[in-house]
Amino acid sequence: MTSAFDVEALAERIAAGEPRALARGISCLENEVDGVEALLDGLHHRLGGARRIGITGPPGAGKSTLTAELARGVLEDGLTVGIIAVDPTSPFTGGALLGDRIRMSELVTEPGVFIRSMASRGSLGGLATATREAADLMDAAGYDRVIIETLGVGQSELDIAASADTTAVVLVPESGDGIQAMKAGLMEVADLFVVNKTDRPGADRLEKEISVMMAIREGNLLHDIVSHHGTRVDHPTRAETGMRETPVLQTIASTGVGVVELAVALDGHFAWLQETGELAARRAHRRIKRTEDVLARLARRSVDTVWRERREVVAGMLATNDISPYAAARELYEEWVYRQKGATGPALE
Repeated sequence: MTSAFDVEALAERIAAGEPRALARGISCLENEVDGVEALLDGLHHRLGGARRIGITGPPGAGKSTLTAELARGVLEDGLTVGIIAVDPTSPFTGGALLGDRIRMSELVTEPGVFIRSMASRGSLGGLATATREAADLMDAAGYDRVIIETLGVGQSELDIAASADTTAVVLVPESGDGIQAMKAGLMEVADLFVVNKTDRPGADRLEKEISVMMAIREGNLLHDIVSHHGTRVDHPTRAETGMRETPVLQTIASTGVGVVELAVALDGHFAWLQETGELAARRAHRRIKRTEDVLARLARRSVDTVWRERREVVAGMLATNDISPYAAARELYEEWVYRQKGATGPALE
């Protein structure tokens, strides 16, 4: 842990919408500086004003370009937007490798925009550990929209659904061959689908494949099917049961084609969330998950302290095979438990 900072002063500056303060707060999150939990706790009462939009999908789908176009639309509506772009981690520095801000360079100088690239740091879910908390800080800073563009690693990229109010899965015509493999994971997090780069061959075919797949999942495929006796099989549609059908839209983000329609669809989904109470349910679940994550982080820090102090002793015992990894881990855990009680635990010596 690095040195602490003036929590109250930084919280006030973030609440006042100072971009430099927001940038510093996010850096503190990424580096797990002592005091970040207190900072977030102090700003928690300001959360809830920002709509959080997740943009996910496989690499090369054009997520960054689409994100930039959506952000421009937000600005044209007179609103503000914060963008979090999660990039692969450099194995040498631990920092973001691609730097999506380069792709959004035209937006950087626009007032009302805050863009931050964050390293995934090994997160299999496509989101950095601090990403959700960075979105909280942007929310607390008063941004109207927070767009989270994920790494794009395939079907393991599911935790975006627990981080955003609305999740858009972006695919390209070439994704058609792998749609069956994706449907068990990445495809299931979508509140809407975007077939991007539709100037390429196969866009219409992919849209139909997605629609058929979602109809099967949502129970709409059998609606209006006539039985072999000539009578209609009356299966209720998703709309009739109060559930929402998942739209599939086509865009060409590089030229702006279909982006307005996408923005309208995002607005429609958010309205549906509000009308049905689903928004409150999702945000409540988000708070539960956040509590779990913070608890795990606090425990990890304590365990890491024990590990750093005992590592050399353990390494020597393991090298001579005097103890198994399982017995060593158990004793280290017991040491940690003793320390939580204010006592000194057994030393591996």
